[in-house]
Amino acid sequence: MVNAEAFWDRIAPKYAKSPIKNMDSYEYTLGRTCSYLKSTDRVLEIGAGTGSTALLLADSVEEIIATDISDKMLDVGRIKVKEQAVENVKFQRADSGTLPEGPFDAVLAHNVLHLVEDLPGTLKASYDALRPSGLLISKTFLRPTKGLQPVYRVMKLILPLMQMIGKAPFVAIYKLEEFERIIERAGFEIIETANYPAKEGRRYIVARKR
Repeated sequence: MVNAEAFWDRIAPKYAKSPIKNMDSYEYTLGRTCSYLKSTDRVLEIGAGTGSTALLLADSVEEIIATDISDKMLDVGRIKVKEQAVENVKFQRADSGTLPEGPFDAVLAHNVLHLVEDLPGTLKASYDALRPSGLLISKTFLRPTKGLQPVYRVMKLILPLMQMIGKAPFVAIYKLEEFERIIERAGFEIIETANYPAKEGRRYIVARKR
């Protein structure tokens, strides 16, 4: 299996230039996330990549600590911060299972939880980093429940081959019920769960620390 840090470091320049595939879905998800945040919140983002989401949310919160396993990804974000003169977003290289010390009011994990090899460990680290009643806000690729969608079918065929030659990272494909049970076992209460967009693919889940 390809080393995750090395994989994301290698593709960072290409990733930084890639456009968002579904802008309507992205913007809607961003709006839902903003609705849970306050101007006084201290926020931690896991798998922040090049920092695009953190920068868009910066005006809505007091501070965002944006983390990623890849320093090459974060370097792109550091350039963006300087160019946009944003002062309340800080970038820190961190593994998803060993996060910066909190407490944080919210942990964001958009499009990353299916890429971590130790999901329970990541959720425990997120739980520990949150204040009491803090929020875990995530969007995650899950297995479709209504038939085999074309994208999922192709991915199932091609992904193992790409992983063998180092062209794809680790990817876990959870069923919705299984994924939600893992979140609840980590000590969270799920308060919102839906697909944005409505068709299946990426599950948006907001969970509160019990």
